[in-house]
Amino acid sequence: MAPRVVVIGPPGAGKTTVGTLVAQRLGATFRDTDTDIERTAGKPITDIFVEDGEPAFRALERAAVATALDEHDGVLALGGGAVVGAEHRALLAGHVVVFLDVGLADAVSRVGLNRDRPLLLESPRAQLKRLLDDRRPVYVEAATVTVDTAGRTPEDIADEVVKHVH
Repeated sequence: MAPRVVVIGPPGAGKTTVGTLVAQRLGATFRDTDTDIERTAGKPITDIFVEDGEPAFRALERAAVATALDEHDGVLALGGGAVVGAEHRALLAGHVVVFLDVGLADAVSRVGLNRDRPLLLESPRAQLKRLLDDRRPVYVEAATVTVDTAGRTPEDIADEVVKHVH
């Protein structure tokens, strides 16, 4: 069993919104590894980062990604940092992986400089810019398809993603 499509991208790219729409269009289920992690830990991701640290979160994330890739046959969204680890990128080989590419202005407006984003707790705009700059090459490497989200509606983006699903 394997996901029909795996959606990746930074905070504010629209992974959950677009992923849910893609799942509806394909008649499939939607799964988000961040939700899986919160369920396993019994607390929000922000609390995991603050109380247990990023290494603890990344360990939970590794397990959640491996399990979801093995068990889920619908649309799967990975957390923004999931593809940073080389082991995750290796697990994605052979899957349809869609990178939702987002610029800083769109990401900021979508995230709203939300304090619930653990890696954006201090100086959110600067952190988000650095995160986008640092991770973009990794997203591109992991993806089989890149979809530009700039100025587009979630419905339009979902329609394009569906075109790439076999």
